[in-house]
Amino acid sequence: MPRKRPTSNACVPPAFLQRLAVAQDEVRLTLDSLPARLQAGARALPVTYEPKPNDALLADGVDEDTLGLFVGDDYAHAELGSGGMPSQIILFLENIWDMADGEEEFFREEVRTTLLHELGHYLGLDERDLEERGLD
Repeated sequence: MPRKRPTSNACVPPAFLQRLAVAQDEVRLTLDSLPARLQAGARALPVTYEPKPNDALLADGVDEDTLGLFVGDDYAHAELGSGGMPSQIILFLENIWDMADGEEEFFREEVRTTLLHELGHYLGLDERDLEERGLD
């Protein structure tokens, strides 16, 4: 008989759950602060949370200390769809926590900056554009 998958967060470390709650709150606040013309598009883009990049991402060349990642089609091409991975932002909470030296206020700032950086990629901005906006 197959084992039933757990339906709770019992296997997830409490520290990650705390960081997740803070990150979700900061993402909500950040999206609320966007200009009205950007909010609908930004809210339509899923944000997922992982402790660190998984083995598949590492094999694809993502650095192990990456803070966030936008995957999928950017806004201009989203309706066409490439048939690949659905567009989303992934925030790597353990890496952001490490970058913030374990300080919640700095963690919130890094979540916000990383989210805005990845939203910029979704909107078609490249690294130079993001750097010019202080989102590097």
